[in-house]
Amino acid sequence: MITNDQLVYDTDPMIREISQDVPLPLSDEDRQLGLDMLEYLKMSQDEELSEKYDIRPGVGLAAVQVGQLKRMCAIYIPDEPDEDGNVDHIDQWVLVNPKIIGYTPKVSYLRNGEGCLSVPEDRKGIVPRHAKVTLTGYDILTDSDVRIVARGFTAICLQHELDHFDGVLYYDHFNQEDPNRPIPGAMVIE
Repeated sequence: MITNDQLVYDTDPMIREISQDVPLPLSDEDRQLGLDMLEYLKMSQDEELSEKYDIRPGVGLAAVQVGQLKRMCAIYIPDEPDEDGNVDHIDQWVLVNPKIIGYTPKVSYLRNGEGCLSVPEDRKGIVPRHAKVTLTGYDILTDSDVRIVARGFTAICLQHELDHFDGVLYYDHFNQEDPNRPIPGAMVIE
């Protein structure tokens, strides 16, 4: 199980290092790392478990954030529950060597800004991202090569995690003169 003391923060130079491709077929160790990252995200979104283990909620986690310079990330984004508490859909992957192969020029950003488990003191600002991305990679959950077309919030989350592979943090994308300056014509996501 991954715990908070294993997280690599933005004060650690490792977070700025370049992650390496992961050999396929996967080793048992790499497979377990991916599954542990997904488990961490699920626990972080469960109120009781996040309080018990004192972990911040997250929807994505890259291997470098737990001290492994590997091009791997986990994504766990459930839809909002309905009145009965049921969740209709969950975007979840444990991706190995994912890469963006296409995107729309339309810009999007989160109205309230992005956060990061590796940035304990959140920084506020607008992070421009592509509104839609297409990526390929190997998904541990399905044990297969996948092609993902993502829009909106999910597209932003995927781009955020893939940035970690190249040592890029979300606040690197801020407009340096005015971090909160809205982007004309952009899709604003709540």
